[in-house]
Amino acid sequence: MKLHVVTFGCQMSAADGGELAAPLLARGFRAAQAPEDADAIVLNTCTVRQHAEDKALSLIGRLRPWKEQDSGRVLIVAGCAAERLGGWIRERFPYVDLVVGAKSIDDYPRLVEEALAAKFDALAESAAAFENIPSALDPAAPIGWSSAVVAPVTIMRGCNYSCSYCIVPSVRGREVYRPYETVLAEARAKAAAGAREILLLGQTVNSWHARGEDGRERRFPELLRAVAAIDGVARVRFESPHPYFFDDALISAISGVAGAGDHVHLPVQSGSDRALTRMRRNYSSASFLSLVERIRAARPSIELSTDIIVGFPSESEDDFSRTLELAERLRPTWTYAFKYSPREGTESAAMSDDVPADVKEERLSRLNALCDRFAEDALKARIGRTVEVLDESGGYGRTRDGLRVKWGSPARPGQLTTVLATGVAKRTLLGESQ
Repeated sequence: MKLHVVTFGCQMSAADGGELAAPLLARGFRAAQAPEDADAIVLNTCTVRQHAEDKALSLIGRLRPWKEQDSGRVLIVAGCAAERLGGWIRERFPYVDLVVGAKSIDDYPRLVEEALAAKFDALAESAAAFENIPSALDPAAPIGWSSAVVAPVTIMRGCNYSCSYCIVPSVRGREVYRPYETVLAEARAKAAAGAREILLLGQTVNSWHARGEDGRERRFPELLRAVAAIDGVARVRFESPHPYFFDDALISAISGVAGAGDHVHLPVQSGSDRALTRMRRNYSSASFLSLVERIRAARPSIELSTDIIVGFPSESEDDFSRTLELAERLRPTWTYAFKYSPREGTESAAMSDDVPADVKEERLSRLNALCDRFAEDALKARIGRTVEVLDESGGYGRTRDGLRVKWGSPARPGQLTTVLATGVAKRTLLGESQ
């Protein structure tokens, strides 16, 4: 039996995809590289933006012929859009075997067992294949379609913030933190299985805190140091931090831990204080830039990336110009910029979506042109220099500051390699191993 997972959305969704696959892989399923080769498909959805949700729903519709060709095939729809639209999905696509929302992922193994039991009347004859489905993800379990060199570790779920445009709190719930020892055990297991880079994940990852078995409360900076100290771990990264929780203790941790890398993703969303207030982001453009200055002072080699929304309700040309000004000062190595789209149930959905579509498109184009220049400058600045790269897949990997690098080399996944940068192509450094 072969399993194929399709994931839309963020790194959290990608990590969830691994957890969703684990019970089936533990029962003997193998990874299928293409949907048409699979006996089971897990479609992990996103609802943060309408475009991502629409793509997932379109794919569910296109999978109907695949599903109807063989009654033994299994189609599972999971994730954030499944949480928001679960009842509608069941009605609109009756051939889907299981719909499980993001809030139920920890109960997924039991839900899979029940769905398969309901699907196959003859399951009792082969019950042994499913009677010991694990109650939690085996931290060392391979997920088949992600790099074994870079391993995600989810440290929390949900979000306690109420950003006016964001649907995440309603589809993922309030923050729940995984225990300190549990996170370390998973990171150690993945390092023992070959991972060289650990990616700590959470919606506001730096808000994580939990009491250890000794009763002492740990906070994110201590967790970051502990993961970086694990044998075999060359690098540890984290996504996505909230500026509000980026304190001096965390700055000290990333500047003092050799394995913490030289890249931080720091979402800003807008450079306009008026827009930031309406977005409920709990910081100003000045306080954000002050934080950036403190981070860069502590670790001058660091590269920053960010998220920006254009066309938020009532965004004026002056608001947008302030976003361009902030981007000029931030000079992010890369930027994830998006046109605002209202999400049903959020505070901003009740606001007038009054920025015309063509204005949103034009502003996005201007912002992307500016930020593409920053990315190109960062890449070209490396030409002629040697960079340390973690080989993720044999001749492809990333530098400590997150830049993608491709070079001609024998396959050495997991090895730190010195590469001479010789050129740039498609936002990727080209080079020669030294």
